[in-house]
Amino acid sequence: MAEEKKYIEKECHQKFAVDLFNFVWSLIDKKDRTRGEDDKMIHAAHASCFHWSVIGAPVNIERGEWQISRVYSVLNRPQTAIYHAERCLEICKENNIGDWDIAFAYEGIARAYAVAGKRLDCEKYIKLAKEFGEKIKEKGDKELFFSEIKTVPGYNEG
Repeated sequence: MAEEKKYIEKECHQKFAVDLFNFVWSLIDKKDRTRGEDDKMIHAAHASCFHWSVIGAPVNIERGEWQISRVYSVLNRPQTAIYHAERCLEICKENNIGDWDIAFAYEGIARAYAVAGKRLDCEKYIKLAKEFGEKIKEKGDKELFFSEIKTVPGYNEG
């Protein structure tokens, strides 16, 4: 008889949060998603953030909000993307979360405004994202951030 592994509630929430977060990335990166996969991506991003909200620290929750915003930006749903990106930034500010998290919070807002076609708002937040990106301590994290910011629609090197 196979041995059953019993999970405590915290372990379950953490496993689901991590697995769903990673599943969302696999769908974001997929070239030809179906409408059903788009729906799964939305639901999984929200579910991951929910599980982090039960057992995680504020940094986990703000990262969940960032990912939700990214999903809605990818799906060209700017109003919802803006909401979740702004929520990510609020959580960073409320909890003094800095480094790459706050840089990515600004990136998320810039991306959402780009999708909304609000060029001036997008440029404002790209500038803030780059400013905070320069403060990222870890070289690899900084390089990742600057490679991502360049994918914001309408990004200009200047």
